[in-house]
Order: sequence, then structure tokens, then C-alpha cells
Amino acid sequence: MSLAVVYSRALAGMDAPPVTVETYLANGLPCFTIVGLPEAEVKEAKDRVRAALQNARFEFPARRITVNLAPADLPKESGRFDLPIALGILAASGQLPADRLADYEFAGELALTGELRPIRGALAMALPAARERRAFVLPEANAREAALVEDVAVYPARSLLEVCAHLSGREPLVRCVEQPVLNGSHHPDMLDVKGQAHAKRTLEIAAAGGHSLIMVGPPGTGKTMLAARLPGILPPMTQAEALAAAAIQSVGSGGFDAANWKKRPFRSPHHTASAVALVGGGSHPRPGEISMALHGVLFLDELPEFDRKVLEVLREPLESGRISVARAARQAEFPADFQLVAAMNPCPCGYLGYHNGRCRCSPDQVARYRRKISGPLLDRIDLQLEVPAVPQEDLAGRAQGEPSAAIRERVVVARERQLARQGKPNVALSTREVDRHCAPDTQGATVLKQAISRLGLSARAYHRVLKVARTIADLAGARELAGAHVAEAIQYRRFDRG
Repeated sequence: MSLAVVYSRALAGMDAPPVTVETYLANGLPCFTIVGLPEAEVKEAKDRVRAALQNARFEFPARRITVNLAPADLPKESGRFDLPIALGILAASGQLPADRLADYEFAGELALTGELRPIRGALAMALPAARERRAFVLPEANAREAALVEDVAVYPARSLLEVCAHLSGREPLVRCVEQPVLNGSHHPDMLDVKGQAHAKRTLEIAAAGGHSLIMVGPPGTGKTMLAARLPGILPPMTQAEALAAAAIQSVGSGGFDAANWKKRPFRSPHHTASAVALVGGGSHPRPGEISMALHGVLFLDELPEFDRKVLEVLREPLESGRISVARAARQAEFPADFQLVAAMNPCPCGYLGYHNGRCRCSPDQVARYRRKISGPLLDRIDLQLEVPAVPQEDLAGRAQGEPSAAIRERVVVARERQLARQGKPNVALSTREVDRHCAPDTQGATVLKQAISRLGLSARAYHRVLKVARTIADLAGARELAGAHVAEAIQYRRFDRG
């Protein structure tokens, strides 16, 4: 049958069998169609909007209704179109004044009773509303999230009736003025880690310059503990970084919690994750774990257990800072400004080099295990750290060292030096900027030449060593890149020797 639309007896309000669109039109009854590539949840808006209008005691127009969701070539998904469709029908039928609609953006899913249900991506939708200087009307459950965007008037509503009362001037909605409460860092403290002074130093360098890091060591040496504490020593998020990270998370399946405002993301996907789960994609591309870790940390534990094809998708984002997902019908680009932290065992059993000699892995088994991580990927990781077993005396004693707050202060000072000098962290320096800001002194140049010849460093590794050395110098407050800074940076490239 034409249009493939059938209305049930309950919706028709009749005792007759189901009828077609032509029968509805012949009898003067309403026909409701949505055009513009709607997905299933958008097509179902017809029934939700009809029931919501009727339960709110509005008159559903007895005529043909066509809702055009432009542009026609862009697929539409989610239930956020319910509220705009309902308001458009009321305005077109003269039941609601239409003169104020242009001043607002509307989004919300309607229940059959007319109540507004929460939606996904409220913060991302508030950003263009702020740029266009329009107020934003949305469900009450999403108000705190959308109000994080400055210079946007957010009006939360609980039902369709409240929105209509506001637009008709009878009972205005109250603007959401709630500001986010910053409760400080929620990340674990570095003081909890016993021993591993060298690993803590490496994490400080990684945090100061935004460098990627891989830790290799037996089980139980604290690799996961160290990784979980990296966000706690990173510099505080700026307003722009917080908005970008929150907007990406708001369109994800889990949404964004306003309690995590200005908290560095820490994503730790399981090693069974697919390539699409990491980079994003799907028939309608959505951001993956890399983009969800925007301005935060992506931690990959048990790195060799990931599928090799999955690991290879990390190469381009680590270089370019963005992800381009191409499909036959459309193309999407997601941000990928993240900090990679990986952890792995030295061999399949995990105890190679352990003090009690438990490892029984053959050299071939160890080589196959490490070959799961390709050379090009390892070449893109700035800091390669060996995490040995914790000595018994350190393990039995009380934890000693600095808290995360003290380390964070030094990291913030070093990052401020970088921003004042070049306007970006050291990890983001281009080749020309490396030559300008990371030129070593005579001793440092000599050490670097020897490292290139002995370790077989690639051109990419050469520039990454200079970036790490520049970060070490920034932590020390030194203007010149001395030989000691270069030598310390070189020791973090020990796992990618030829």
C-alpha cells in the first residue's frame, strides 16, 4: 500500500479494522509523515507527538501533516526532534503563537503523557545556540549540562505544557543559573604508590609536555596504579578544553555528567575493543574511545593483547591529533588530542627478568609477543619506561614520596613556560618549531649524534627525543638544552632499538 503507513484502531479512535493513508485523507482524518532521512526513532515521533498533544488537551489537526527535517541528505536520529515537531504543529495550526519561536532552540523527547525525557548531546547543541544568541529550551534533566556553556540562556522544562505556557506568555520558565561545583581532583594520589621513583619522574615529564608513554614490567609492579594517577598531575583544564571534552562526551552513549566538569577524562577500554570502538564510526559515525579521551588520558592495559589491526589505528591520531572517518554516504572528523598511556608485560608469562627467575619463555616466544606491537607505533610513543618489581623493603614500609598536588605544581609551571614560548605543549611542536625551540648545545648535539648511530633512531624518534629533552629542561627551569637533558631523554627510547 502507498506510503506503507497503517494506523491502528486505537489511534484512529474507531472500531473499524486498520485503515490506510488514503482512507484517512478521504474521511478528513489526519495523515502524519516525516521526511528528511529519519531513522526509526525519528519516525516513531509521529506516535509520541500525537499522544502527547492529545493528552495535553491540544487539538490534533485533521489534515495532512508533513514534517520536513532539512537538509534532506543528512540522516536524522534520536528522539530530540519530538518537542520541535510538536511545537511546529501547534504553531502551524494556530494553537500557539509563532512570533517567539525564532528566538529559541528546542530539543527534547516526549513521553506519551507529554512529559519531557532527557536527551543525548545537550551540551553540544548548546554551543551553536550560544553562537547564534538563541535561548535553549530542553528537558529539566539536561539543564545542568547545557548551562555549562557560557552566554546561553537555558530554560529547563518538565512537560510540553510548560513550554507552551512559556511561549504564550502565561507562565514563563525559570532560567537555569546553576554553576558547576568544582570539588577538586577526584583522581587517586601519587602518594599511594610505593617505590618506583623513576616511574614517577617519567610520569611528571609526560604530564608536563603532553607526551605519550608505555610502561613495561612484570605483573604487580604498579603500572596500572601509575597510569590512573597521571590525570591527577596534569594541568587544570581551560574553559575551552573543558567545553570540547564535555561536548564530545555528551554525544556518547554514556552522556556527560556535570559533576565531572573540568575533570580530565580517563578512558581505559578492554583489550577486546574493536578498531571502530577506538576511533569511532558506524553507519552514522560517532566518536570512539580516542575522542572520548579528548584532553585527557587513554590507557591501554595489556597492550599486546589488543588485536594488531586495532593498535595500528592509533598511528594517525597520535601524529595528526584528529580522526577522519570516511563512509560511502558521509564523512566525519573527530578530535583526537589525547595522551596515550600503555602498559605491557615483558613476555607472555610476564616474569621475564623477575628476581625469582620464574620465567620459562623461550626467546622466540618473547620475540613473537613483542612483535605484536609494530615498530611504527612504538616509534610514535615518546617515553618508553621499564617498571621493575618493587623491592621488599619499599613494599613493607610506609609510602614515601610527593603527593600529586606537589608534582602538579611543577607540571603547571613547566607547561606555562611552554605556552609562553611557543603557545602549545612541547608534544605538539612541528618539525620547524623543533629546530627553533629545541636546539641543543654542543654537548647535547654530540650525545644525540652518538645515540642516532648506536640506537638506530629514526627521524621521527630524533625529533621526539628533542621534544622530551625540551620538557625536561622546562621542568628544570633551563633556557638552553644541555647535554644532561638530552641524555635523560635518550634513555626513554630503549625499547625501539634496531
